[in-house]
Amino acid sequence: MTKRTTSPFRYDIVGSYLRPIELKQAKIAFEAEDLTKEELKKVEDKAIIDLIKKQEELGLKAVTDGEFRRSWWHLDFFWGLQGVKFKAPAYGYKFHHEETRPGTVTLTGKITGEKHPFLEDFKFVKEHVAEGTEVKQTIPAPAQILGELFRPDNMEDVRKIYATDEELLTDLVKAYKQVILDFYDAGLRTLQLDDCTWGILVAPFPDGFISPEDTRSDQEIRDSLKELYLSVNNAVIEGLPDDLTVNTHVCRGNYHSTWAFSGPYDGVADPLFTKEKVNAYYLEYDSDRSGGFEPLQQVQKDQLVVLGLVTSKDGELEDRQQIIDRIKEASKYIDLDRLALSPQCGFASTEEGNILTEEQQWEKIRFIKSIAEEIWQDA
Repeated sequence: MTKRTTSPFRYDIVGSYLRPIELKQAKIAFEAEDLTKEELKKVEDKAIIDLIKKQEELGLKAVTDGEFRRSWWHLDFFWGLQGVKFKAPAYGYKFHHEETRPGTVTLTGKITGEKHPFLEDFKFVKEHVAEGTEVKQTIPAPAQILGELFRPDNMEDVRKIYATDEELLTDLVKAYKQVILDFYDAGLRTLQLDDCTWGILVAPFPDGFISPEDTRSDQEIRDSLKELYLSVNNAVIEGLPDDLTVNTHVCRGNYHSTWAFSGPYDGVADPLFTKEKVNAYYLEYDSDRSGGFEPLQQVQKDQLVVLGLVTSKDGELEDRQQIIDRIKEASKYIDLDRLALSPQCGFASTEEGNILTEEQQWEKIRFIKSIAEEIWQDA
């Protein structure tokens, strides 16, 4: 086996963690104007330092800030871009038996990437990790913001700023590259692009996702979106420094222990696995909603796969032998040396968090580590 010295590691995490009670209480006080922004930041700082130490104590080789300063895994990054701001739509995202808080983005001007607030957040984590610990920065994939901006209820605002999709894509790619290169200059070497767009494309389209004026067939729309999402993601990745590792995480929705989409990878394996220019894929595989492992044989030969076989949606530990058996099953389609293990998603893609305790969260990671050490002797 090849010892993993760069991300992904044999046992890994996706990125977000349950917010500790002190942080949740501080956020409530801040929103009630009983706490200043500076006072909230002090609570965030302490919580993130504690989180870093816990991750390092568990032996994780790449750590995150848990996304503790965010409310949403994606929207906070978007409105950190110049020309983008928060918008409260008429309804939230529709999940299985639950609807999220309403939130999306709109444009107020041309999109640019200078002075993104996440840059200082990254520097803070970088300053507090032990020597040899990698800091993984998670941001939503560029395709993800297109999924928001091209919603029928957002298109009128978009067209006020951009007359054509080409103009929008040009500025979006430039803005993303600006942010990523600023991260790089600050020391970032592991970037993860979180991407739910492929999860949407393996499932029936949600209500309001496609304009009623669009007369194309369902398959024509899917094919067009696959090409769009692939092209914008690759345009951002192309030309980045060679020593910057860019991975992606593909998800079907993760909110308060529920999910949004269901469908196997078969329908998006080409072009997702055949053409996207990432180093590795973190793939949701904790339930039968993700289908089988057969599509993994289409992953490009120089790419890796992190199997998200352990769910972050509840605190019950999976059957150990079943996880081991599933890893072996996946290795029929992609070499075992190119595989790793992680939760299927973060533990708190939004500040609400999934329905499990912090101790159960950490026990899940210990469980993943112990299996990885058994399967891969170099873990």
